[in-house]
Amino acid sequence: MKKNAINKEQNDACICPEECDHSRPKTKILKVHSVNDYACYIGAPVLHPLVSVIHYDELEHCRHSLNNYDVYGIFIGDETLENLTYGLTTYDLRRHALMCVSPGQIGGKADTGEEIQTKGWALLFDPELFHGTDLERRMPSFTFFSYNTSEALLMTVEQRQTIVNMFEAIRSELKESDSHTQHIVVAQLQLILEYIARFYTCQLSLQTKSSNDLLTRFESLLNRYYAEGLQYKYGLPSVKYCAQELFLSTNYFGDLIRQMTDDTAGNVIRRFLMQRAQQLLIGGTTITATAEQLGFEYPQHFTRMFKRHFGESPSRYLNRKR
Repeated sequence: MKKNAINKEQNDACICPEECDHSRPKTKILKVHSVNDYACYIGAPVLHPLVSVIHYDELEHCRHSLNNYDVYGIFIGDETLENLTYGLTTYDLRRHALMCVSPGQIGGKADTGEEIQTKGWALLFDPELFHGTDLERRMPSFTFFSYNTSEALLMTVEQRQTIVNMFEAIRSELKESDSHTQHIVVAQLQLILEYIARFYTCQLSLQTKSSNDLLTRFESLLNRYYAEGLQYKYGLPSVKYCAQELFLSTNYFGDLIRQMTDDTAGNVIRRFLMQRAQQLLIGGTTITATAEQLGFEYPQHFTRMFKRHFGESPSRYLNRKR
């Protein structure tokens, strides 16, 4: 049977290889190559080769797992889940929190062999599901898939119910699969992601109002970068570096800055660099030395950025100032 087959025999329980044994200890990291690798692991029903909808409350036997994902996942926690990890980050997932993972990420908690009782939902989906669709082109804009789990979406009861209703609609559709199912599920999935994006916009807006010092800390970080001479070791400061130093994921940091300034974090850094370049040039530093002191690998790269920013080359700028 092909992986992307839509018309298929439906199953009400986990389908695992014959060698699968839920009673034996699991490996340290569960490789979630397909959505049903995880469904089989926790004993959830297998509904479709490319989509899995899991309601944890309905599972009789569930265990922790530290997962390495090759698929996308959306998880809703309806209780406190302690000591979970995301990459190198340990966090507490608060009640009615939603977090997302994308292929290449690691998350969860290592299996100790202990059965657990947990509540909430999970939706896992394979990139192949929406290959060639409008959703595939839209996916890069859903930056929340790269947020740290400490940046999970904290939903209201109403927001949670909106998402859960759509999870249930997808599960119902998968149980009655026909030739229209894939198109319907992709449309439902895109709607879920649009709602998550809307809810995150509200959260970011609230957070920017209570984090007015973020821009100040951002600028202080850039000043410290040059005060410590890090440009000679690492080159130009990057958005990723700044986010890590401020204990945020790159995308969450970028989205916060955009919410606060209506501009990208990268552009904020470039403005800082060009202001610093002006000061150096006016102070008598040569163009080549200015490029080096800012961390540019080649002077011509500095010249191109300067011209894009100011509309004239550094040499012409100096001639005007003399």
